[in-house]
Amino acid sequence: MSEITIALTKGRILKETLPLLAAVGISPSEDIASSRKLLFDTNREDVRLLVLRGVDVPTYVQFGAADLGISGKDTLLEHGGDGLYEPLDLGIARCKLMTAGLKGRPAKTGRIRVATKYVNVARRFYAEKSQQADFIKLYGAMELAPVLALADEIVDVVDTGNTLKANGLEPRETIVGNISSRVIVNKAAMKTKYRKIKPLIRQLGKIVAERGA
Repeated sequence: MSEITIALTKGRILKETLPLLAAVGISPSEDIASSRKLLFDTNREDVRLLVLRGVDVPTYVQFGAADLGISGKDTLLEHGGDGLYEPLDLGIARCKLMTAGLKGRPAKTGRIRVATKYVNVARRFYAEKSQQADFIKLYGAMELAPVLALADEIVDVVDTGNTLKANGLEPRETIVGNISSRVIVNKAAMKTKYRKIKPLIRQLGKIVAERGA
């Protein structure tokens, strides 16, 4: 039996993805939240799930280790989308990709330092503004960078803005105003497993439409 492997993103996206999969008849065979495993069987013999860090999902799908994946648009923009189709916006885990800096402090002119895990996206953004910038790649605790003078600004996803506020920062410019999670598909798998993948995407699309996403 031809098996489909779906790569899921840990954290908030995973919590919002599992109910969508359940709605189309796919459930993990054990509780993902309480397990240290990364690969899970499901109630369907032809479907298994991978649980990965968000940054790794597009790579697993691009190189065929997973046939499909659920990934935030921010991660896809940073990755570049090579070898992938992006057929469906699930409308979940919505946020914005923004710049932020110390509250009440004017944005620095001239050459600046920017801390972010979205180096490719940030580089394009500042280049389009004709502003010179040096980039420091961080994977977490982004908000500390301006506070400790590691960087002048950060580029990060913003949901409520509460984390920025709690750390003395404020949002400045919006880079991408509509970040949400997307279904991505390996281009080769779309051809070889079309009869399994296409109905799944269609079912998910129907659920998303019914939920008004």
